[in-house]
Amino acid sequence: MTKCRVLVTGATGFVGEAVVFRMLLDRAYAPVAGVRGKTRLSGLCDVVPFDLSENVELPAFVQVDVVVHCAARVHVMSDTAADPLAKFREINVQGTARLARKAAESGVRRFVFISSIKVNGEATLPGMPFKADDQPAPADPYGVSKCEAEECLREIGRQTGMEIVIIRPPLVYGPGVKANFLSMMNWLNKGFPLPLGALRNQRSLVALGNLVDLIVTCIAHPAAANQTFLVSDGEDLSTSGLLRRMAAALGRPALLLPIPQLLLRGAARLMGRGEMAQRLCGSLQVDIDKTRSLLQWSPPISVDKALKRTATHYLKR
Repeated sequence: MTKCRVLVTGATGFVGEAVVFRMLLDRAYAPVAGVRGKTRLSGLCDVVPFDLSENVELPAFVQVDVVVHCAARVHVMSDTAADPLAKFREINVQGTARLARKAAESGVRRFVFISSIKVNGEATLPGMPFKADDQPAPADPYGVSKCEAEECLREIGRQTGMEIVIIRPPLVYGPGVKANFLSMMNWLNKGFPLPLGALRNQRSLVALGNLVDLIVTCIAHPAAANQTFLVSDGEDLSTSGLLRRMAAALGRPALLLPIPQLLLRGAARLMGRGEMAQRLCGSLQVDIDKTRSLLQWSPPISVDKALKRTATHYLKR
């Protein structure tokens, strides 16, 4: 049986590495890891140097059937670049377009792009989740760059016939997660009281295992061609609910103080942390009905199981 050869860019990253490890367990795929620097994937699969910067040569697409493009300049809470949008465009738009054109010229048949829910926007109203085919409304430089990258890819697909698949995940968590989710686990594990017990917002998250499962599904599923998909765990949580269930997974009590949301938002604005307050207090829900129906896909891992895996890894490390 001939294996599908898949180049995974950003293969040292949180999502990219997990995609490669998943494919290593599946006899249908032969992953090629595109990496910057050292990687623990060396010796497990083919590894090629990969960098999206304009002056760096892209790897040769030797018998590559599909590209899963995870590499990106990622969103940061406090960007120090003089012109953040220009920096995001350099990597996320121009670099992605350059990669896709070379892939199409080399005969790659499908390009799976890991985008972001930020293409849809920053927040949703109650009962009005984002849908895959909504009009994009990115609000920050990172979201704008991902939206523009999607537009470039669709145009390259129309010109070349290469199939384009776009996946927009919300916040991704799982074993090895960093940034705000890791900070949250640190607070809970140390028993810090948190003023977040009165929040009744609703947010969609996606466990790493669920996202990887959808990515691998999109590598070969015929109905995925030239489609855009949203992804989540299929269960939305309030910030308070997430904290309680994460604390339970850690085996710790959740010390949550019921501070009114208006007070929280006001205090955050005074401290210059308005964006953080939006993430904690606001709602962001996604509708995955299209993903379910078109691909006959459902999240294979429950929220509680995914949180337990995340907590177990955290406590061991």
